[in-house]
Amino acid sequence: MLAVALAVFLILGGRLAWLQLYKGLYYGRQADGNRMRSSVIMAPRGRIMDRHGKVLADSSPGYVLSLQAGHSFSDSEVNLLAQLLAMPPDVIRKKADRAANTYEQIVIKGELTSREITLLEEHVKELPGVSLDLQPMRHYLYGESAAHVLGYVGEVSEEQLKQGKYKGLSPGSIVGKEGLEFVYDTVLRGQTGRKTEEVDVRGKVVRKLGGQAPLSGKGLVLTIDFALQQDLERVMDKQLAALRSSGIAPNAFAAAAVAMDPNTGAVRALVSRPSYDPNWFVGGISSAHWKLINENVFHPLTNRVINGEYPAGSTFKVVTGSAVLDCHGVTPEELIFDSGKHWLADMGNAGGEALGWINFQTAFAMSDNVYFYEMGRRAGIENLNACAAKYGFGRPTGIELAGESSGLIAGPAAKKKVFNEEWGLGDTFNAAIGQGLTLVTPMQICQMLAAVAADGVVHPPYLVEQIVNADGSVYETPKRPESRKLELEPRTIQLIQKGLKGVTQPGGTGAWFANLPVPVAGKTGTAENPHGQDHGWFIAYAPAEKPDLVIACIVEQGSYGATASGPIVYEVLEDYLSGKLKPETE
Repeated sequence: MLAVALAVFLILGGRLAWLQLYKGLYYGRQADGNRMRSSVIMAPRGRIMDRHGKVLADSSPGYVLSLQAGHSFSDSEVNLLAQLLAMPPDVIRKKADRAANTYEQIVIKGELTSREITLLEEHVKELPGVSLDLQPMRHYLYGESAAHVLGYVGEVSEEQLKQGKYKGLSPGSIVGKEGLEFVYDTVLRGQTGRKTEEVDVRGKVVRKLGGQAPLSGKGLVLTIDFALQQDLERVMDKQLAALRSSGIAPNAFAAAAVAMDPNTGAVRALVSRPSYDPNWFVGGISSAHWKLINENVFHPLTNRVINGEYPAGSTFKVVTGSAVLDCHGVTPEELIFDSGKHWLADMGNAGGEALGWINFQTAFAMSDNVYFYEMGRRAGIENLNACAAKYGFGRPTGIELAGESSGLIAGPAAKKKVFNEEWGLGDTFNAAIGQGLTLVTPMQICQMLAAVAADGVVHPPYLVEQIVNADGSVYETPKRPESRKLELEPRTIQLIQKGLKGVTQPGGTGAWFANLPVPVAGKTGTAENPHGQDHGWFIAYAPAEKPDLVIACIVEQGSYGATASGPIVYEVLEDYLSGKLKPETE
């Protein structure tokens, strides 16, 4: 037995010596060469669709280049990556240093081109600390269309990772940056997964060791009617080009328009010009594209519908008329003499016109300033401001887009704060016709007109109809602000409606709108601009009886509203009322 035990011991000892001395170098190289790699699998973001189910934003597979956690990148590796990816070396070095001191991979570039993938594959042995992975990438199917509604996505920043909304996310995670992508980011983002793999020294996967699959984000069904959205964009772009080429408004590069259902507050179209392609930001915006955006003096990233603040011009006569009628400062039949100037101040009509004896209906239809100066005087600035607040001016409408501007209601306190001057009669006159300190957004103006169209009910604007699961079933209907009454006499609203209808009939400032298939109601407006040509407003709702669409449009430096914005609103309403804007089937 002793001999047998000794023989076994010698055999095992010899085997151990052989493994340690002869094969030790081989297995050492294997251990150094093969690595366990754990990496995040991004979840596909939920789809964003228009009200008819047309997909506007989706996710599809694309190649992403990542820097592996814990790898120390040499200068030669950084310089090679900079050359292959056409990126600044300092940008790569910053990310490489982050990767060396973190437990998670760092995405260096997404949405790689086929050429970039080929170049990286050719230099794979020289870049052991990088990996190519298929990840879901965001795609905006129609480029610039509805860009200011959808927004865009990008890599979460170091600062954002410290915030509550983004805590727990991995570096390199893709999050919403603007628009609905930002506001509904936690809904759209889904939950990331993870995979663990064994890879060789070249980064090639030897075997998969397990992991957890990601969960797709939920989708959004919007109130947007994409056929109307694209029509409004097309007509606006055509009109802006025409204004510039004709010489009428050589600086007409910026504009905004919004359309909504006055009976619900559902926004059907929202356009801001100039615009941008949100696809540029997917995977990291190039220096060339950023230069195009950053050097454009008209600021393409600005959503003018909610952030553009302008004098309301004569569209504000809706408020002035409501205020004076509701406090019984004038009767609809009372005649007031317009000599071209008001008798208490040297302030008159824009073109010096004198319309003689006129009543409320005529003054509203012809947008007579002298008459409305008197209406402002009779109502008083306190009543004007109170009525403006009822319509929603001076505060955000609450639409689901971040950073909405409040605008400004003109008054003694505002003048004291801005100019440190006392309020005078001339200031009340200016406020009554929407000039001076009064500032409004196109969204606020649209909400105002929608309230008139809805017989005095304010339905706050909204963009998201439903949150849906991946299979299309309804997950949730977002909560919305409650509708409210204007607290104006029904007779007041009826007289304003009558005035708006008169604008689009013979003798009104928008008389050519009488050629549309059905009667509509509207109002022109010209907003004074100390920095260039005046801005032009046109607002309308259709049909005049039982309306289901309101449009507010402004062209910056477009001059008169009738010639700047009027043609945009007219053509879109013509297409809408004639049934041309049928939803496309997927």
